[in-house]
Amino acid sequence: MTVDLYLHNGLIVTEESVAKGGLVVDQGKVVEIVSTNAKVVANQIIDLNGKVLLPGLVDGHVHFHAPGRDYWEGYITGSQAAAAGGVTTIIDMPLNGIPPTIDALKLQEKRDRIAHEPVVDYAHWAGLIPNNLSDLVGLHANGVVGFKCFMSGAATEEFTNVKDDTMYAGLLQARQLGSLVGVHAENFELIDSFEKKLHTEGRIDRLAWLESRPPVTELEAVHRALFWAKETGGKMHIVHTSIRSGIDMVTHAKNEGVNVTVETCPHFLTFTDQDFLIVGPELKCDPPLRSRETVEALWESLLAGEIDTVGSDHAPCTVAEKEEGLENIWKAWSGITGIQATLPVLLTEGVHKRGLKLNRLVKLIAGNPARIFGLYPRKGALLPGSDADFVIVDINQEWKMEKEEILSKNKHSPYVGFPFKGKVEQTYVRGQMVFDRGSITAEPGYGRLVLRNN
Repeated sequence: MTVDLYLHNGLIVTEESVAKGGLVVDQGKVVEIVSTNAKVVANQIIDLNGKVLLPGLVDGHVHFHAPGRDYWEGYITGSQAAAAGGVTTIIDMPLNGIPPTIDALKLQEKRDRIAHEPVVDYAHWAGLIPNNLSDLVGLHANGVVGFKCFMSGAATEEFTNVKDDTMYAGLLQARQLGSLVGVHAENFELIDSFEKKLHTEGRIDRLAWLESRPPVTELEAVHRALFWAKETGGKMHIVHTSIRSGIDMVTHAKNEGVNVTVETCPHFLTFTDQDFLIVGPELKCDPPLRSRETVEALWESLLAGEIDTVGSDHAPCTVAEKEEGLENIWKAWSGITGIQATLPVLLTEGVHKRGLKLNRLVKLIAGNPARIFGLYPRKGALLPGSDADFVIVDINQEWKMEKEEILSKNKHSPYVGFPFKGKVEQTYVRGQMVFDRGSITAEPGYGRLVLRNN
């Protein structure tokens, strides 16, 4: 038998093993992982020269802002940036498009408009907002991975936050459907009161942003969300957790049988509140960056296996919308351009600096998100029959991200100039190379829609 592709002489990493060998690919699917000396007849044979081969990242938290706000980020540039970061499947959030993805018609409108744009595969979140509970069945039938809601104020006027009654009902319905609810956990009332007080005082400095969203606003919301998850038996995924105490609450809830998973983000594992005070708007995000002590505590949770996924929360804007906040922090867009940095951050800060095992890395960025969002084992694995999505990494290459390397539509990121160790060389989606050492090698539209397993 002659197969399409054989990559050999590499370090093949899965959740279960790290071994020298090769990967056999045919018709866009994984055939098998083989030992170093295996003889394989293939149309194309690639010598990995000892490089590391990982399953492609499944990024469960991206904002591509399409349709309607493509000037922030669209599916062409967003998916190209994903490919450059080793991300082979993105899961796009529902809130920043115009219209937001809150019913089946709007979901289909979105899919029709972006179908010919991405170079990596993609799936979709739907929204859970007040008054769209009757739409969840239709959205689920169209393969969304789950329903995202905000306990804090949402980022756009078209996508409003929920109160407890909606979260409760949404969790019950998601349970019946076999889906999940994703939660942005911050206390709206507390944040609103803190912001009003700071505005009254005339505060426009960077510290004011941090003071408006102290850890207690996140911790209380996590506590309340977990209570409703326990009471309903619904499945919950808490996104972009920035504090160890929140992770501890989730761990305790898991031990009590609550069906919950939790995500953190690369910026919460890299930057601190002091970095934000120095750098400013480029690092503005919500929840905000925390203390160095909190960053290290998050790493302790991650290394202990208490964090389920790391998602980029890639949420770009224009340069001007960041610079508006240089003198008045409230005016800056809150979101970080970071999809190209997730894997380099975890290699640099995790594998090299803190001893993160490569198997655990694969679980965080591929296996776990694919399972949580109903895409496994088609995605997130190198099993026979899985899509041949993988990334080739020079794990020891030291480099700094240059502005010119950013493939997002707006060329700015807090990671510009950051010293990394470990660089993505090539990315493959369904057996085809889509990124090769700085260049996109697939045409827009190569990426395919992926639906949640039911």
